[in-house]
Amino acid sequence: MIKQSILSIAVASSLILTGCQTTSQLKKNKVETQSLVQPIVQTPVDFGGEKITMEQAMAHPDWISRKPEGAFWASDSQAVVFNQKQMGNELRDTFKVSETSAPAKVMLSQLHTLGAENAIYSKDGKYQAYTFEGNIFIKEIETASITQLTHSSESEYSLQFLNSGELAYRVDNTFYKVSLSTGRTHEIAKLHLSDKPLGLQEPSSYIAKEQHKLIEFVALQHKNKADAQLRKETLQSQNSTIAHTHFYLGKGKQLIEASLSPTGDKLIAVISDTRSWRGDGDIMPNYVSQDGHIESVPARRKVADAKSHSSTVIFIDISSQQQTELAYNTLPGFDEDVLAAVKKENAQRKGETYKSQRTPRDINLMPPWMLVPVQWNSAGTEVALMLEAWDNKDRWLATVDFDNNKLVSQHRLHDEAWINYTHNDFGWFNNSNTLYYLSEQSGYSHVYSKPLDDKATQLTDGKFVVSNLTLAKDDEHIYFKANVKHPGIYEIYRVDIQTGEREQLTNLDGVTDYSLSPDEQKLLLTHSKVMMPEELYVIDIRPNTVAKRLTNTVSDEFLNKKLIAPKIVAIPSSHGDEPVYSRVYYPADYVEGETGKKRKAVIFNHGAGYTQNAHMGWSYYFREFMFHSLLANEGYVVMDMDYRASKGYGRDWRTAIYRHMGKPEIEDLADGVKWMVEHTNVDKEAVGTYGGSYGGFMTFMALFTQPDLFKAGAAIRPVTDWAYYNHGYTSNILNHPDIDPIAYERSSPMYFAQGLKNELLINAPMLDDNVFFQDVVRLVQRLIELEKTGFETAIYPVEPHSFRQPSSWLDEYRRIHKLFKENL
Repeated sequence: MIKQSILSIAVASSLILTGCQTTSQLKKNKVETQSLVQPIVQTPVDFGGEKITMEQAMAHPDWISRKPEGAFWASDSQAVVFNQKQMGNELRDTFKVSETSAPAKVMLSQLHTLGAENAIYSKDGKYQAYTFEGNIFIKEIETASITQLTHSSESEYSLQFLNSGELAYRVDNTFYKVSLSTGRTHEIAKLHLSDKPLGLQEPSSYIAKEQHKLIEFVALQHKNKADAQLRKETLQSQNSTIAHTHFYLGKGKQLIEASLSPTGDKLIAVISDTRSWRGDGDIMPNYVSQDGHIESVPARRKVADAKSHSSTVIFIDISSQQQTELAYNTLPGFDEDVLAAVKKENAQRKGETYKSQRTPRDINLMPPWMLVPVQWNSAGTEVALMLEAWDNKDRWLATVDFDNNKLVSQHRLHDEAWINYTHNDFGWFNNSNTLYYLSEQSGYSHVYSKPLDDKATQLTDGKFVVSNLTLAKDDEHIYFKANVKHPGIYEIYRVDIQTGEREQLTNLDGVTDYSLSPDEQKLLLTHSKVMMPEELYVIDIRPNTVAKRLTNTVSDEFLNKKLIAPKIVAIPSSHGDEPVYSRVYYPADYVEGETGKKRKAVIFNHGAGYTQNAHMGWSYYFREFMFHSLLANEGYVVMDMDYRASKGYGRDWRTAIYRHMGKPEIEDLADGVKWMVEHTNVDKEAVGTYGGSYGGFMTFMALFTQPDLFKAGAAIRPVTDWAYYNHGYTSNILNHPDIDPIAYERSSPMYFAQGLKNELLINAPMLDDNVFFQDVVRLVQRLIELEKTGFETAIYPVEPHSFRQPSSWLDEYRRIHKLFKENL
């Protein structure tokens, strides 16, 4: 019976001690928790008495909560700074709060005194450095005195305390350092994206030589220029007050990353050919522009138009003025034909024979938007880079042998499907030449350590996912976030680097993120539950402590709404040993074991593919959460599945869709329908589905490839042909269409539109620069040519991928509600 298989959060909480735990306690708790894991996890009980309306659910979310944003520690580790949206507009106010004082609004005139989320600290802990509106500020921690170092219209960034005690920073492509005692600024290096000037050239052609020989004035001008150039060079060599720190990286290049060593005498620069992601992309017409004319909006490049390219790593020795390109041929697998099997399959389909050969692969720096891809050790004697293959099959963690000017591979992660774009954290221990990093090599993201000249050690292990690493200053612990207790519950832990013992530091149940305080005595927590948006908490890092709540931003209006809390259900899979974790919203009047009139049901498909929504925290899909509560109050059973490809379940779950998107996921939806029919009195002929973005793509694939599975479906901002989507996401999963057209053809709804049988609603924003409106236009034309009936299209002229106007949200979900009401 379902009731007997419910594991309540109250029971789960009793298994896990509050605050920090000993290793023996954790091992005992791990065994007890595993022995009691059941198919269904009870979420918090429903609350409120006022039913939610569609109008309220789709209203601007200000009415729910203006939750804290961008929270960070103050330099004294006693207070926390955060932003909060103003009611009714998009401006933010800044607040300061502590365990002993309520949030207090900070005046605009004092914002520069607060520090910053990315503030840095001197090695001795005496100073904090940060930027405010592009200017640099230094705070002395003990006295809280603040000094403004720059006051300009330039934007200074990339702050860094050097081992000399000076502060380095960057303006555009120039690095500077400033003395904190004298305030003197010194230029370290200026990087030019151009070729090195050739200087004065002697006449070389016949005509030029004759001109200099016959015309005295021309010869004199040349001599004067040569004399001036010689004097300038002599002056620079004999006068130390003049900066000569110019380095030329090549004409037409793009600077991807530049990283200065803590000693200030070495620099790693990574360059690539100038390739704007919009440069040779498409355009998007805006029909509702500011001036009333049709506006042509630049749009991204399609994956089919993306071309393979490589970046170049340059080591710059600032002291000797030398710069050297570092080749990739020392990396294991740099020339492997990793796509040989794929190329062979595609060649055979064309009646051709493919012969594999080894050629250098295109390799690039891991994109800096997810991590810091170049990191120096504290002494400035070693540097590590995270590199990736353009074909997405390899990731290398490499160091530099400065004596021989070559890259040295410290770790190669190969994946026959694709390397994850996340879980790539790495860094150096503070007091040794040892690297720590995340890797999915075991099947789950875990922490490893590796001395430069020794083997790696795995520090965490288990069927859970580790992320968000923070190294303690004394190198004794690494802090992290993980879903150890349950795939949908994220707590904060730390691992002892010497013993590998794991401590659980929070026990809040739900989804929790963290930030370690500057003095490393506390954690700032951002925590949410299924029914409650994010709030800020603080907890001491010591045994038997309880987290203290700092903010309370949820409105009484929201708390008064009757919302149905979903249960987290482990749906058995017919295609593997692991279940499909899902949120299930039971109808308000549901009685266990009921018979008689069958229920209607809806399955929601989350977007992004690689995201997680069947978790115990507040969802990004909060409007859908309220819509599902509304449906449940009307008697529907609603399911929200973390189908294969979702985040939080390890590498194999993530890569199950490699080269065939839309097949494993729809198989999981079919298992969901089967479970609802067997366990919740659902009529299998009265089930609908909907979703946006990747969820819209899944709606198409479900209705086109398994037309009897759902009676109706709504596809929102949907992908219809993966060759038209972006390179970064799509080529991971389907390779490049030039190499693997088979994967694109069996993964794109355009090729299966003839299978449409039941009712379909297509909702498409016209200013979508993520999934182009063109996707919908092409599919609609395809359906017309196939002479299909029963589909409708709604367009939203002013909306991008993620809607902004409440009126658009309301119109969209009224249509979806009507679709289900009329067809289920």
